[in-house]
Amino acid sequence: MLSSKESFQHRVEIEHHSTFNKSYEALILPVTISHIPFSNPTVQRQRGWSSRFTKLPEDSGARYRYHKSLCLTKTPDYVPQNAILARSANETSNSILPYTQGLTGVNLWLNDITGMSLLLSLGFLILLTLLLRLLFFTQSYLRLLTTIDSNRKRLKFWEQESTIWSNIQKYLLVAPLFQKKHNEELHLFKGVKIGTIPSRLHTLFLSFYALTNIIYCCLLDYNSQPRAALLAEIRGRTAHLAVLNMIPLFLFCARNNPLIGILGISFDTFNLFHRWLGRIVLVEILAHTFIWGANVFDAVGLQGINESLGSNFIISGLVSVVSMVAILFQSPSLVRHAMYEIFLHVHQVLAIAALIGGFLHVWYHKLPQVPIFYLLICLWACERFLRIYSILRCNVSHQGVTKAHVKALEGGACRITFETPRAWKPAPGSHIYAYIPRISGHMSHPFSIAWSSPNSPLETMQGPTPVESSSFSTASRGIEADFSPRHRGGSNISCIISARGGMTSSLYNRAMASPSGVATMTAYIEGPYGGAEFLRSYGTVLLFAGGVGITHQISLMKDLVDSSMAGVCSTKKVILVWSVKKAIMLEWCREWLEEVVALSEASRIEFESGVEVKVLLYVTQQEGIVEETEESKRVLRYRVGTEIQYRRPDVHEIVKREVEDRIGAVSIGVCGPANWGIVCGMQVEGSWGEA
Repeated sequence: MLSSKESFQHRVEIEHHSTFNKSYEALILPVTISHIPFSNPTVQRQRGWSSRFTKLPEDSGARYRYHKSLCLTKTPDYVPQNAILARSANETSNSILPYTQGLTGVNLWLNDITGMSLLLSLGFLILLTLLLRLLFFTQSYLRLLTTIDSNRKRLKFWEQESTIWSNIQKYLLVAPLFQKKHNEELHLFKGVKIGTIPSRLHTLFLSFYALTNIIYCCLLDYNSQPRAALLAEIRGRTAHLAVLNMIPLFLFCARNNPLIGILGISFDTFNLFHRWLGRIVLVEILAHTFIWGANVFDAVGLQGINESLGSNFIISGLVSVVSMVAILFQSPSLVRHAMYEIFLHVHQVLAIAALIGGFLHVWYHKLPQVPIFYLLICLWACERFLRIYSILRCNVSHQGVTKAHVKALEGGACRITFETPRAWKPAPGSHIYAYIPRISGHMSHPFSIAWSSPNSPLETMQGPTPVESSSFSTASRGIEADFSPRHRGGSNISCIISARGGMTSSLYNRAMASPSGVATMTAYIEGPYGGAEFLRSYGTVLLFAGGVGITHQISLMKDLVDSSMAGVCSTKKVILVWSVKKAIMLEWCREWLEEVVALSEASRIEFESGVEVKVLLYVTQQEGIVEETEESKRVLRYRVGTEIQYRRPDVHEIVKREVEDRIGAVSIGVCGPANWGIVCGMQVEGSWGEA
């Protein structure tokens, strides 16, 4: 037996786990004191000076509950100093633990106020965009009403653009963020692109919205509460705002986003906002996670953090956080462009994991954000339902399903014509998403619509009927059919696709391997999306196209010519500048260009008015070629009133010349590969300033 004056130390054997009691008031460590029987008088004296020991039930043997110590030191004559420190540390832990989970310390009233203010901030941006849209639409509609069936003199008024409005457009509405480059990529480091730099207007909107998030996160009670309570308030605020931000995050990535039609903003622009909103949500979720970790560490240390990771509440939250961080690392444009199919699959799986993890995280403790997650799930489910309904409605009927006819073209491209069982009338400049199960399974890919016409088997297989065999009467009938509410039969939707790997290369190879040069397979198309560009009020329209960018521009040309013949268009002059690498690429849509030019000439003869169409063709990688080869002979059969120039287009000179010779207001559009579009856009802006 030990003497009363001896000091001794007995090790405490910690069991394999520790638990939080249900009220989260203290951390209880089940311990066993070795080598000291409960009947020992020394232990009886130990109970006298340490009220933190509690005997366990008799069936547990000589066991005690001790709040926070790995070692017991006994000095019978006085209360030991380490026991006092342990008691103080335990009291501190008890005061912090309530703020580590649940709603303790969370200011629910202020969360509701800041959350509503955040939605009002978003609503303000939407309202501002709507007002700008209405202003632009009103101006265009008034210009259209005052210039239909007008001569050049009456269009002269609209040639004098307002200096104030021009400067607003030049320096704000359509201005790039830096220098003169639109759609410039943001580089993490050399060779690795992480996204597109927003325009000046987009940057103002995003900066305003990000600033409101920062302000609402910082609206806290800094004076009348301890540090643990302040951290709990920040934790609750960042989580609440992150969940609210998921509403526009999910809405902006939807193809059937109603704001696209209401605001007249393209899906690409909403996709840009979607990516930046995702970054804001990720920052708030990470702040929520680290602040929780700081409070738990202050209360129970790293061991307590590790042990708390075993609860379903924490696991579900971590699943959501890890999924969002993974999305950040797999979303750079380098990954998206190099492995689009893989990126899309992984992105969707991670997004669903983040949504489910977040929902379970708030559902386990019945937190106030549960209804918001119900709304997010409904948004996602409704958008998917609308897409499925659109696919079935447009592609399935008693006449059959949509067929895709793929024809390989020289120059590394193919023309794909979708023969739909139901009538389509896509807006000019619109695009579709194509599902071709034999090629890409359930994956869909976006393609711009170059041409649409009533269903005709001959046209489907051989392309548009050449203008040589067409007449003005047949053209007129086609226009009347286009402007009728609906064709009784199906439609042909044609796209030009450049083979660039993945699905596009598979389509091209399948067509090349076909003995007839045309591969036919079942397909489903979804859309049309976008389009409806209001160009009919402009007297002069100048369009630049690079490569397959012709698909977007030719649909605008056809709409302007058809509308002019129908008497609902003020456009008097359309200039198309098409630049390709090789001359053979000009064959991709020769028949369509010839038909548009023929229709414009026929309308000018028949109605003594109409739109003048001028086509300028450029071949860039065969500069200086003047000899007549078989290829050049075929290309020179173009009946578009122009000759092919084997050089790069002088955009600066073209814009300056056409602006000086303009009729009425001028609209300039550019569509083509990214680098070509940037260079072309810079030259357009410089030329416009000089003109």
